[in-house]
Amino acid sequence: MTEITAALELIKRGADELLIEAELVEKLKKGRPLRVKAGFDPTAPDLHLGHTVLINKLRHFQELGHQVLFLIGDFTGMIGDPSGKNTTRPPLTREQVLANAATYQEQVFKILDPAKTEVCFNSSWMEALGASGMIRLAAQHTVARMLERDDFSKRYAAQQPIAIHEFLYPLCQGYDSVAMKADIELGGTDQRFNLLVGRELQKHYGQAPQCVLTMPLLEGLDGVNKMSKSLGNYIGIYEPANEIFGKVMSVSDELMWRYYELLSFRQAAEIRGLRDSIAEGRNPRDVKVMLAQELVARFHGQAAAVAALEDFEARFQRNAIPDEMPELTLLGGGVGLGVAAVLKQAGLTVSTSESLRMIDQGGVRLNGEKVVDKGLLLKTGEVVVLQVGKRKFARVTIS
Repeated sequence: MTEITAALELIKRGADELLIEAELVEKLKKGRPLRVKAGFDPTAPDLHLGHTVLINKLRHFQELGHQVLFLIGDFTGMIGDPSGKNTTRPPLTREQVLANAATYQEQVFKILDPAKTEVCFNSSWMEALGASGMIRLAAQHTVARMLERDDFSKRYAAQQPIAIHEFLYPLCQGYDSVAMKADIELGGTDQRFNLLVGRELQKHYGQAPQCVLTMPLLEGLDGVNKMSKSLGNYIGIYEPANEIFGKVMSVSDELMWRYYELLSFRQAAEIRGLRDSIAEGRNPRDVKVMLAQELVARFHGQAAAVAALEDFEARFQRNAIPDEMPELTLLGGGVGLGVAAVLKQAGLTVSTSESLRMIDQGGVRLNGEKVVDKGLLLKTGEVVVLQVGKRKFARVTIS
């Protein structure tokens, strides 16, 4: 395998789309470090594993010797990115943007190498652009072209209002690529339109157009919806080590491979070997433990990873939770379900009154811990293991 072929395999690992691969090959052949751009509007300062998919890919580029341009959109954050939204997104104040940006930097360097990362703020060139420059920039795109974007076209067809400033967002993001002389830009699949605007603007300004690499949105613990704090199906990178470990262990065996592909730093060949070992009879739980330990170590250190495994195994042995159990999904109606109702619907009790009686008697456990609150609400997005008595178990997803 040639050096460029090996680099492409790592770059494309887990990616949704690479545009245009032939152009990237030509850039790699020049042998100079590429300028790899990824922009983040600091709207939510606490990162979860879904956010790190893109950051992990930036690390891949660093491993290949390239320079990462980590763009904090302090200017565009005050516009509000409309990507994937069906309503106008409220802009942030400058104070909110700066506070969140500081948190971002602290967190991303748990993954990225600071020596190979250039942190940029787009206010440094966008404010210098001024009103006349912004108008000239706006002249590079038509309303018809903007309405080709999926979320804009849907809102227009549904007669939902689109504010003029929202059209500026893709243009500003594209102009960032011009100012940064980006060779390649990374973004989520919902950013594809904006990334392509960057290519067009670079051509207009006489630059070689950037390549575009889109990364998929990571499914949350429920295995269905994208990982999101609002859905409650997330793993936060600042959560306690035992929480991260336990949540990783709660994902399905199928979803585990998705997490390996997008979150693990293990080589692709090693992951293929792990798949083969399970096909030959290895317990998937052992492989899931390896992933849980890797992720805990990344954010809390190796000692915490060892301690989290010891804690998990002690609870596992104490409560004898089996590997195999019924799995089902219950509708939470957007607000969640009470634990007594969940026990009944999961078939672990015959009635809600029996559920309440079993809780009173100390016979109900949730993720190995005794349930004492009869009014406990399981939120939408949660994935839990419920136990009634010694032999009744179910893994339940609240959707």
